[in-house]
Amino acid sequence: MARRPRAVAQGREPLSRDRVLHTAMELADHDGLEALSMRRLASELGVEAMSLYYYVKSKGDIFDGIVDRALDEVELPNGGSDWKADVRRSAISYHETLRRHPWVTSVPTSGDASMAQLRYMNALLMRLREAGLAPELTHHAYHALDSHIVGSALWLARVPPKPQLDELARGVLSQLSAETYPDLVLHIEQHLSGAARGMKFFEFGLDLILDGIERRRDASLSTVPAPRAGRRRQKSPPA
Repeated sequence: MARRPRAVAQGREPLSRDRVLHTAMELADHDGLEALSMRRLASELGVEAMSLYYYVKSKGDIFDGIVDRALDEVELPNGGSDWKADVRRSAISYHETLRRHPWVTSVPTSGDASMAQLRYMNALLMRLREAGLAPELTHHAYHALDSHIVGSALWLARVPPKPQLDELARGVLSQLSAETYPDLVLHIEQHLSGAARGMKFFEFGLDLILDGIERRRDASLSTVPAPRAGRRRQKSPPA
């Protein structure tokens, strides 16, 4: 039977699963997922690596735990009167969570479902259903939103810091002919001048998706035939 390890030093917070996962998350946020090894984690906590196995089963258990903690930060749609505002707020919260913890989308999971992810999925699907979406439209709307949220976060994770991006843009611009590539030149010049910086591209795309979902919902509702009043069945005359 495994024995509970003693606190490493007097006055230090005792080791616990919560502390192990909190430290693991900080490591992943600061140095990336590749820095998260049992030895490095134990060193950060000031314990021997074997001590960690009292609180976590394996490295996969740590990965599952920190993903669940990260996704628990996502604000769920709360069922207010404005379904688009609810879904929009939740989508932005999810996107910002992935920006704070970019490693979430690349964590190799053990196959166990994240309870925080399941709560989010159920809350979003329920909110879309409550908004009057048919089952098929609810299905497609969920995946359209999820693709935009996760895809945008993955794309932004690959974008270099602004000084490097500007240097790259200037280098590309110097090789382009405005006669051959007029629209691309204008696009790069807008980036460098900051002319288009007021519009946040994630929210722009999100609003297009939500407006499209609403139009599809309204169109489907307008084509539903009104129920016809049933004819009264005449009683047969008595024999």
